[in-house]
Amino acid sequence: MTGSSRAVASPHVVCIADFRPMARRRVPKAVFDYLDGGAEGEVTLRENCRVFEDITFRPRHAVALETCGLGTRVLGFDLSLPFMLAPVGYSRLMHPGGEVAAARAAGAAGTAYILSTISGHKLEDVKAGSRGPVFYQLYLMGGRGAAEAVIERARVAGFSALVVTIDTAVSGIRERDYRNGMKEMISGGLLEKIPFIPEVLSHPGWLIDYLRDGGLPGLPNVVIPGQGPMPLVDINAALAKAAVTWADLDWIRKLWSGPIVVKGVLTGDDARRAIDAGAVAVSVSNHGGRQLDGLPASLRALPEVVAAVNGQAEVWMDGGIRRGTDIVKAMCMGARAVLCGRAYAYGLAAGGEAGVARAIEILRTDLERTLRLLGCPSVAALDRSYLNVPKSWE
Repeated sequence: MTGSSRAVASPHVVCIADFRPMARRRVPKAVFDYLDGGAEGEVTLRENCRVFEDITFRPRHAVALETCGLGTRVLGFDLSLPFMLAPVGYSRLMHPGGEVAAARAAGAAGTAYILSTISGHKLEDVKAGSRGPVFYQLYLMGGRGAAEAVIERARVAGFSALVVTIDTAVSGIRERDYRNGMKEMISGGLLEKIPFIPEVLSHPGWLIDYLRDGGLPGLPNVVIPGQGPMPLVDINAALAKAAVTWADLDWIRKLWSGPIVVKGVLTGDDARRAIDAGAVAVSVSNHGGRQLDGLPASLRALPEVVAAVNGQAEVWMDGGIRRGTDIVKAMCMGARAVLCGRAYAYGLAAGGEAGVARAIEILRTDLERTLRLLGCPSVAALDRSYLNVPKSWE
């Protein structure tokens, strides 16, 4: 067991927040801020977490429960947990295990993993590493030719669904990344990297892992016809040419016969359009506060989307999940399942696969304890009657 693995297994790591300072210490500032930061003034980033404080519980006391059912059914898969691991780009920069390690930990826990297009590992390796379902999150980076190729690779590799993100017409301005020179650090020339040398040298454990891993590769799942894998150029510029439209969803539907999930839905109108375009699930998401600042928290947008969907598709939610109580509140408000991004990515940056596994276990334990204290026998039995919801939300 490595030093970082022993650290994340420490009994002092009792909640997700404990991983954050550990991740900050292990990785360079530019890498940590990429993981930790949001768009512009980070108002939406903060609100995603704060909004859970507006809702309180209505427990059923004097109820003794021997066990609580934590499983849910997503896209036809029976998951042991009602939370999945969300797509997180550049995971291999946080730890060499990156996406493979996260997928392996998710599968071992009986839940699903969603692989980002901006992955440092080949999708075939990620799928092979997990015992559970793996979904592919699709950007149209590299154009339709590259998208067609990766959709076919995902089908052959055994990916179970496509998760199409619709909230990236352009990349949000993440001011920490600009101040830290994240673009230059990743894709700049030698001279551009010189200012980062002192910061990188101050994180020797990360640097040794990075060098042993051969440095960060390009994007092995964005293969441009006639050119090969997309290098780590300015991803913001690449995303600016990769906006997904409703017409694109029709085109994707013709290429992919499996389930399609639309991620980035915040209004009832977009939820209905997604269903009309063939989506079997929608994820209520503001991209973790990383795109347009000033959007409502995902939990605040959830009731409108649930009402608009009216049982015609599954509703997922991501944004601000840090505790089991957060998961319970989202499910009481109508989510079939939630996605966790930073909650496991802090663990990955702090301790690799062991950190992800520990993050999942913390959330699982939180979740079961919350159900017992509520007097609720299973996540399937959760509904609004377990909550006090502000009248302004009605």
